[in-house]
Amino acid sequence: MQIRDLVSSTLDLHGNWTGPPCHKNSSQWSGITCSNWHVVGLVLEGVQLTGSIPDTDVLRRFSESSYDHNSNLCGIPLEPCPVLPPAPLVPPPSPPVSPPQNKKRKLPIWIIALIVVVVALVPLMVMFVFLCCYKKAQEVETPKERQAGDDSSPEWTDKKMPHSQSTEDPERRIELQFFDKNIPVFDLDDLLRASAEVLGKGKLGTTYSANLESGAVVAVKRVMYMNSLSKKEFIQQMLLLGRMRHENLVHIISFYYSKQEKLIVYEFVPDGSLFELLHENREAGRVPLNWAARLSIIKDIAKGMAFLHQSLPSHKVPHANLKSSNVLIHRDRQSYHSKLTNYSFLPLLPSRKSSERLAIGRSPEFCQGKKLTHKADVYCFGIILLEVITGKIPEETSPAGNEEKVDDLSEWVRMVVNNDWSTDILDVEILASSAGHNEMLKLTEIALQCTDMEPEKRPKMSEVLRRIEEIDRTNQEND
Repeated sequence: MQIRDLVSSTLDLHGNWTGPPCHKNSSQWSGITCSNWHVVGLVLEGVQLTGSIPDTDVLRRFSESSYDHNSNLCGIPLEPCPVLPPAPLVPPPSPPVSPPQNKKRKLPIWIIALIVVVVALVPLMVMFVFLCCYKKAQEVETPKERQAGDDSSPEWTDKKMPHSQSTEDPERRIELQFFDKNIPVFDLDDLLRASAEVLGKGKLGTTYSANLESGAVVAVKRVMYMNSLSKKEFIQQMLLLGRMRHENLVHIISFYYSKQEKLIVYEFVPDGSLFELLHENREAGRVPLNWAARLSIIKDIAKGMAFLHQSLPSHKVPHANLKSSNVLIHRDRQSYHSKLTNYSFLPLLPSRKSSERLAIGRSPEFCQGKKLTHKADVYCFGIILLEVITGKIPEETSPAGNEEKVDDLSEWVRMVVNNDWSTDILDVEILASSAGHNEMLKLTEIALQCTDMEPEKRPKMSEVLRRIEEIDRTNQEND
């Protein structure tokens, strides 16, 4: 069978060698001899076999004569088959060489037109990107402020100018948020275009007055140290404060929030601060601030503080930044009135370290790392009360080099008062007048109670207001 499959022959071996090779002693296949049903010999001469004889034990038994006259046959028992050399490697066909072109191929007109358009657009796109980056870098540089809203009940409303939907800075589209529908409409761009003047630079930011093109004047505070504050936290506190209305609080008109810029727009109070009224231009020719004016200012401060404490019971320290520079003055003919500003910033500051910038940072409990309560506000009120009475500057609000500075005003007053309630504590501007001395010493007693080192011994603001109003009634009866 292996001879049939591995060698070729002029005889059709596949057609002839099929079925059983032997039947008893007769051969069924050409070229073989049989005996007793088994193949016993090969007679392949003249069959014209070509190829290699399979090397098997059965085929080795047959003699060389069994393969006579098959010259193209090799292998055992014939001559060994020659070893053929390996077929030569055929190199890959080389790519056809295109005939040289005598002429350059011309580009289609539409491709040329497309190239021209792209080349023209690229510089324009670069200029557009540059302008966008420049505008963003110029975002909100110097804020400015505008005039007060009315005292009607506030209502939250969001006003936007149509042209303020700019394509420059996405955050600029979050326009100023307003608390009163009756406020004349203006936007952030109006503030930036307004003529501005610095009103003051404090520890939490700079305040400007801004004269809008409409003629209104507002005050804008650009607050700092609040960049870690979330938008939700800032807006919630502004909503709470913006809805508050009291005659002795500076009203919040509007606000603006972005990650890098936070503005609070207040009503503009025109006559400066209590600090300026008490301490600036104290030369010859200055009109002294009389006792009645001082008492009126003190009573207004107490009314504003009592309202804050009543309205913000959940706040640990409702104002937290009470000092003479945060008491604004407005005059009505010859009378003086005051309003509190920069209040309720404590929840907006991220850490105790940043809270040191507030007026409560001078309170004993803050310095000792103790828990803060509304009594820290009472301490700050006592310091202002002593400042009005003595005309001296507490250390925290004192400009450098001022001779009237006192390191610890309450301790100094306490020392002088212990020496027989001397009138030496009174401001020299009112010392010459005998009017009001007794009432001022009563206020001094209240101030020293407010500045007690132990917060629990300080009175509440409601109690302080009641006692001041009693002193005011007595003063009016004596007049």
